[in-house]
Amino acid sequence: MADPLPYLHLTRMTTRLGLYEHALGAQPRPEHGYCVDDAARALVVTSRDPDGGDAAAALGGVYLTMLLHAVTPDGRMHNRRTSHGEWSDTAGTGDHWGRAVWALGVAAARGHGSTAGRRALAGARIAMRARSRWPRSMAYAALGAAALLHAERPCVDDDVRDSAERLLRDARTVLVGSCCTTAWDWPEERLTYANAVIPEAMLVIAANSSNAVGAGAALDLLAWLVRQQLVDGHLSVVPSGGRSLDAVGPGFAQQPIEVAALTEAAWRAFLVTRDKGWIEIVRECRGWFEGRNDLSLPMRDEETGAGYDGLERHGVNLNQGAESTLAWLSTLQLSLLARTPAAR
Repeated sequence: MADPLPYLHLTRMTTRLGLYEHALGAQPRPEHGYCVDDAARALVVTSRDPDGGDAAAALGGVYLTMLLHAVTPDGRMHNRRTSHGEWSDTAGTGDHWGRAVWALGVAAARGHGSTAGRRALAGARIAMRARSRWPRSMAYAALGAAALLHAERPCVDDDVRDSAERLLRDARTVLVGSCCTTAWDWPEERLTYANAVIPEAMLVIAANSSNAVGAGAALDLLAWLVRQQLVDGHLSVVPSGGRSLDAVGPGFAQQPIEVAALTEAAWRAFLVTRDKGWIEIVRECRGWFEGRNDLSLPMRDEETGAGYDGLERHGVNLNQGAESTLAWLSTLQLSLLARTPAAR
């Protein structure tokens, strides 16, 4: 990437213990504590930033340490941490676990045998012992497993690769088992949240098993999801309350996580197919943050790198929480990668 990512707000939201979940305007809300969900998202972004320098390395170190403290010996993860550093929940395998496996896999693969890479690999080795019954959780975990399978040797050993392959097989079973007969193409009765991770995970599972039919089906499903959210030349994403078959008109509140998930999936589809049409979708996602949306309002602070929490019916929710900020930074990151010679 030629342009550096703006980490000012992310730094503001970060302490030595983790990344604050919520903000009031631009100010962190320590009383709401930290969560692994956000630290995982942040570790993915910082690990993918080769030009981030000391800022990305320092931030990434905080997020990696938090994830390593969250994992239990059987692979489950805590999610909620108080501002004093205490875990306030029971370890489990919800979406936070899946995102943590994703982040640890990316950090290990990108670490190229560095100290941080070895620490992430050790965490991934433990976290991949667990399984989840939730499709999105297993979908995120599949992304981490795929990253490990594509890591260079000898940074990732055969035992980890075997674990990653088993996780991909189990993820496929959960994702296929979650499908139901509906009146539309989506495998669930409603579109809910982070929808694009489902076809993205299906794509990486198929690609890693050389299943051309499965890859084609995943791409078709992703293309269908894009068509549902492209309206009058701009994105109008699934709102926080979800969307059913009979929904009409734009829905609110639209949340940045939907755009970020679509960006990730479109970029993955480009990497697998080299079809530049997917890069156009990445650009549409960035455009949503920059004002090409239902209200023609920007959803990010360009200078600080903050993302706004929601596009509401009557305006923008200007709170700048961690999830929204990471949604903007990851979308910006992939849109910049789409401009590099490797993407042409």
